[in-house]
Amino acid sequence: MENVIAGIRAVCSLSDETVSILEQLVTPCSYPKRRQLVRAGFFSRHAWFIEKGMTRSYWVVDGEEFTTSFSCEGGIVFSMDELYYDKVSEEYVETLEEVTAYRLALSDLNCLFATNLELANWGRIIHQNEYRRLHRSHRDRLALSASERYEAFCHQFPQVCRRAQLGYIASYLGITLSTLSRLRAAKR
Repeated sequence: MENVIAGIRAVCSLSDETVSILEQLVTPCSYPKRRQLVRAGFFSRHAWFIEKGMTRSYWVVDGEEFTTSFSCEGGIVFSMDELYYDKVSEEYVETLEEVTAYRLALSDLNCLFATNLELANWGRIIHQNEYRRLHRSHRDRLALSASERYEAFCHQFPQVCRRAQLGYIASYLGITLSTLSRLRAAKR
């Protein structure tokens, strides 16, 4: 759980005792590329800490996929609809590469948030950061050109720029694949 623990410790302190508690509750898993971890309309009842690999989250609207986020080593993915509202997911999470992860039941995650101050603080901080990312993304789509959005994305998510398919990045940025291809060619 080296990358997972490093990812948590990058945002808040985490004692060895809490690491031990977490390690007792997770199940190691491996998934092939393009495996859906979360499916719209279904309960998955789990969260996944990403040790190795990358995932993307997306919605399907009128048959078209819209990428909403990416997660790499040290990150966590789950359905917020399930965790906070006990409702089926409205989005999908799929692996973009082979993924090594640690699965945790959402009931255990909620229990940890309620009983472990370190993990509760971590949960609060990652959600604050996610809210800020979403808020900035919304602002950027309204205020920045496609070129400026791509530059900001490359600065914020350099790993994703190197590893994700261009179509997923274009979808995240709200631009066409041909526009992204032109922007990348001009940047070289």
